[in-house]
Amino acid sequence: MRHMYKVAIIIGILCILYFLAILAIGNYGTNFFFIWLFAGLALAVWGICGQKGILIPRLPIWFRRICLLLCCMGCLLFAAVEGCIISGFSAKGTEGLDYIIVLGAQMKAHGPSRVLQMRLDKAYDYLTENPDTVVIVSGGQGPDEHVSEAQGMYDYLVEKGIAAERILMEDQSRNTSQNIGFSSALLDKENSSVGIVTNNFHIFRATRIAKKSGYLHVCGIAAPSELSMQGNNMLREFMGVMKDFFVGNI
Repeated sequence: MRHMYKVAIIIGILCILYFLAILAIGNYGTNFFFIWLFAGLALAVWGICGQKGILIPRLPIWFRRICLLLCCMGCLLFAAVEGCIISGFSAKGTEGLDYIIVLGAQMKAHGPSRVLQMRLDKAYDYLTENPDTVVIVSGGQGPDEHVSEAQGMYDYLVEKGIAAERILMEDQSRNTSQNIGFSSALLDKENSSVGIVTNNFHIFRATRIAKKSGYLHVCGIAAPSELSMQGNNMLREFMGVMKDFFVGNI
């Protein structure tokens, strides 16, 4: 048991170091990464209390066993969901799609964030190779954004040489479900072939939401993601999948 407490302390320290690394790099769009700090502190405190014999060893054995069982079940669920998420990493889509939908992400003062730029560059490559495909750029304007994500994506693609008449804008959505739902007004989701362009960790959830929303011919087109943020993205995406599952989006 003392070995388990030691492992908890080590994992806690690693979580805190990862939080500090993300903070130092500054390559983040939300404050979700603070979860690594809170989780690290919780694990470290739990491990130290266990080693020092403070409170935890004095809890009833049945209570500790229930907690251990719940922890194991949580780990199995996490592994299963992460496996589903990873299954979308290699999605390449199919040639000659009628539409592709680029899901929005943060717009910064200088232009698209790195995450959004990766999506747009992947969309640009596909549009260049498939000249008959129309692109829908989807994303509203957040309180910290000077323009809507859709407008920023439109400007970026036009600047790179994509004809303006090939770009449709959906500028009201605030999340993935709305991205896909609101974009359906611009196409025939029962008959049109559609590719969802987003970062690799987001493909599984996005395509499942699209299928649940009535898109009959949909596939994913995976853009890369920042390696340094992959752990944070995977944890956040796990929570996103669970949330959308419980509210009936997937």
